[in-house]
Amino acid sequence: MLTILGFAMIATFLVLIMLKKMSPIAALVLIPALFCVFVGKGAKLGDYVIDGVTDLAPTAAMLMFAIVYFGVMIDVGLFDPIVRGILKFCKADPLRIVVGTAVLAAIVSLDGDGSTTFMITVSAMYPLYKRLKMSMVVMTGVAAMANGVMNTLPWGGPTARAATALKVDAGDIFVPMIPALAMGLLFVFALAYVLGRRERKRLGVLTLDEVLVEEAETVLVGAGSGQGVKRAGGSGGGAGLPQEPEEDGFQGLDPDRATLRPKLYWFNALLTVALLTAMIMEWLPIPVLFLLGAALALTVNFPHMPDQKARLAAHADNVLNVSGMVFAAAVFTGVLQGTGMVDHMATWLVDNIPAGMGPHMALVAGVLSIPLTYFMSNDGFYFGILPVLAEAGQAHGVSSLEIARASIVGQPLHMSSPLVPAVYVLVGMAKVEFGDHTRFVVKWAALTSLVVLGAGILFGII
Repeated sequence: MLTILGFAMIATFLVLIMLKKMSPIAALVLIPALFCVFVGKGAKLGDYVIDGVTDLAPTAAMLMFAIVYFGVMIDVGLFDPIVRGILKFCKADPLRIVVGTAVLAAIVSLDGDGSTTFMITVSAMYPLYKRLKMSMVVMTGVAAMANGVMNTLPWGGPTARAATALKVDAGDIFVPMIPALAMGLLFVFALAYVLGRRERKRLGVLTLDEVLVEEAETVLVGAGSGQGVKRAGGSGGGAGLPQEPEEDGFQGLDPDRATLRPKLYWFNALLTVALLTAMIMEWLPIPVLFLLGAALALTVNFPHMPDQKARLAAHADNVLNVSGMVFAAAVFTGVLQGTGMVDHMATWLVDNIPAGMGPHMALVAGVLSIPLTYFMSNDGFYFGILPVLAEAGQAHGVSSLEIARASIVGQPLHMSSPLVPAVYVLVGMAKVEFGDHTRFVVKWAALTSLVVLGAGILFGII
């Protein structure tokens, strides 16, 4: 019964948010609460929620201060050169912009943190998508998939969890998987090219007059009126993609904004490098690092108290939306785990693996990682299910390393899971409905995961 209720709860949640019958926050709170009552454990709902909040509180703190830190870095102009560099590559071509989104997200993902990747990527690309009236779900989908492939880096989380759970070396998991993961990343770039062509066909290509290139760049990065920009071609018809509604007063990265601190550019750059280095080297817990970083960035760049308050107020919406979503997700995960639904679901799946699949447990682990890392946390999958799969594989001569390598192929889809806090940073900053993002990205992300799995099998890695 718990197995059925667990799957029913997840399905109900996904259907309601994709049909926009409930907001994600309301669905994350009310649906698990209702199913907790169905299970007959309504009296323990408070305990489950508190346990869930306790587990996710450090993540919420990290996101809150990371948003403030990178928000300040965006305000003071740290990422403006990146925007200008992307603009030079992208020009005003939707195809180049989508490909540029994938490349930027992949590069920034080297820091191993999804929230950081999404904040930088959206901050750089949003003005371009907004100005050219491109589909925002293309941006969020491409960024999420590129980050999902790169999330398999040893310091990204999943690989380290797999290594810990199976007591193997993370390098032995990741290094042999590089060719397969490279194929996955190339597939994301190819998909970005296809989606970009579709956007180009729908919108056409903008041509920038040679004399007004600088002005056009200012318009695209900031909130200009569009003088000097002319649209060439384009059918103007829809392509089945949700469009971002117009918003008056959108400012983007205004090159003349009062918050710029050009004299402190290298201080901010070195501070960011030091912060990311400390995060990768694990010198301090990530929430502590971002708390210290945000405090230092505010103090140095905005020494006057009114200016600090203004910066905090400017980013309050993002902080509230993301932290609220994380705590709401804590209700969902708390009920799933507390009631035992997630354990029963995992056991049911493992028990229903045909006996004849024993010698192919690596393939089974890879296939199962795609839906399971979407419907449950990485901790639940890697520490709860992976050891069981590895034990079953060893009984048929399949090594733990092969099982571990296969287990990370589901990460491109995992990064769009409603249980991943970073995805709310992505859709929140891009002003995209979570349901729209889910509807668009699931099929492409699942296909990316299958490409990685297929490449791993083809190359003899899995």
